[in-house]
Amino acid sequence: VQLQASGGGLVQAGNSLRLSCAASGRTFSKGWFRQAPGKEREFVAVISWSGGNIYYADSVKGRFTISRDNAKNTVALQMTNLQPEDTAVYYCAAASRTLYSTDLREYDYWGQGTQVTVSS
Repeated sequence: VQLQASGGGLVQAGNSLRLSCAASGRTFSKGWFRQAPGKEREFVAVISWSGGNIYYADSVKGRFTISRDNAKNTVALQMTNLQPEDTAVYYCAAASRTLYSTDLREYDYWGQGTQVTVSS
């Protein structure tokens, strides 16, 4: 399974961006992680195959929305009210089983990352 992320860019604080990730094969839970310069990769959000279970990191709750389209085999991350601290490389991830983990080691497949930069 290959994952291809897109949609990153440079925005001013308070604006929005939508990330998308296309998968080449079937996966179950899908998630987003991010890694800021000099920091470890951190969990952002995860969504189950049905979309009925969704979890967010506290830092993005209320601002980011994860969704998926199983017919197109994609997962998206709508990011609103972006802040400079959201600046990072964003990675989509997928698992070959159902999970709701914040631990990146639980995920089997990773996209190449897309840069999001938020200026103040």
